Amino acid sequence: MANVRVWEDDPLAGAEPVERAQAKLPKSPMGISIADVAAPPAKLYEPGSKGFRYWTAADALARGTAFWKSVAPRGTSWQAGKTLPVRLDAGEKLNAVYTRGDLRFFHADVAGTTVYTGESPDVVSHELGHAVLDAVRPQLWDAMSHEVAAFHESFGDMSAILVALQQPAVREEVLAETGGSLYRSSRLSRVAEQLGWGQRQRQPCAAETDCLRNAVNCFSYQRPATLPLTSPAVLLSSLPHSFSRVFTGGFFQMFAGMVLALHRPPTSDDLLQASNDAGRLLVAAVRAAPVVPDYFAQVAAHLLEADAELFDGRYAAAIQFGMAGRGILSLQSARAAAASPGPGLAAHTVSAAADLPLSAFGGAEFGLDRPVLMRVPGQPRRLAALAAGSDGGPLAAAPAEDVASGFLRELLLRQRVALPQEPDPDPDGPGPLKTHRLVDQGDHLAVERVLVD
Repeated sequence: MANVRVWEDDPLAGAEPVERAQAKLPKSPMGISIADVAAPPAKLYEPGSKGFRYWTAADALARGTAFWKSVAPRGTSWQAGKTLPVRLDAGEKLNAVYTRGDLRFFHADVAGTTVYTGESPDVVSHELGHAVLDAVRPQLWDAMSHEVAAFHESFGDMSAILVALQQPAVREEVLAETGGSLYRSSRLSRVAEQLGWGQRQRQPCAAETDCLRNAVNCFSYQRPATLPLTSPAVLLSSLPHSFSRVFTGGFFQMFAGMVLALHRPPTSDDLLQASNDAGRLLVAAVRAAPVVPDYFAQVAAHLLEADAELFDGRYAAAIQFGMAGRGILSLQSARAAAASPGPGLAAHTVSAAADLPLSAFGGAEFGLDRPVLMRVPGQPRRLAALAAGSDGGPLAAAPAEDVASGFLRELLLRQRVALPQEPDPDPDGPGPLKTHRLVDQGDHLAVERVLVD
């Protein structure tokens, strides 16, 4: 096989392109096809060329799919079917989206530079993460919940981090950059530097100073309903991308502890082992955690249960350090989950056919002329896992109906919902990107998710 030149990490991560054998896109049941560009001959293309962008994206897609396939249950397949189509350049937009039917990347001219989002392995691995999460836990798709939406974004960033760690050179450079103390801002923790740069050129407060989001951050859990609708990147808001940083920060803190639980000082092999173990824990936890208002806490508690079964509690202290340390999980809940004997993980797994409860809401509170039906985060909970309040004690969960109605109100305020009289949302079209739509069902309306961006 011929060699190609690719980015190992984001174009602005500070590294030079590397040479490696051309990637082979995976086949079913988790197949990938690049649908809008024919594969160019495998050569050492220069950065900025179409050939370079193709092989960089193909490399990231192949690497990411191989990682998630290794930790997901056997037979896992995409919501789109056995093969997930990918469009590397779906038009002009400083964004990337997962539509459940495909992945779409775009380009935009920013301050004299054309940014191609599909050229960043961080962005590619993030969007692939949305598809992976949708494959293993499809009930999250239509859940009307700030925490579920934020977890989808966090899973994308966790995907970018874990997939990057599959590369030996990245592991070695991160160890050198951090001195083996991984919970420091580094090339690994900074996600999507180029996209963050592009966002800052258009709106200076929209991204962190050196990336889009940094997994090393100072954010702790607060109920999304208590947060502002939007805020500068230095503060927390209820927007899914902003609020996602709470769980991502807890995860990265957990991961750093997992590495040290394996060996001090850590080696490249320890980073690889911890990344694979963290992927297994995440998949097990999201498959078992019920969709409830305080979803972060349920996932965190099930991480502890999964660790007890898969790794005999090896990582319990690291998980508590990351999750309880951020208030995602109260101390009482963390200790109870770690000590829970319970049946095996297979018995905990929520059936993929178990839809979320449907609840009807009066349309007047949303400025609508008919009742609205929504999927609310109201599945039965097995673990009494709660987040921590500002005093460190357990924080009672909000009612599922309140969470759902608050989420819809916010979507409507931000013009993220296509109304029945409007055309179906077009991710490639101009104007505010619609993530949801209201479907006319005669005497009522139903809310459906269209995409995550």
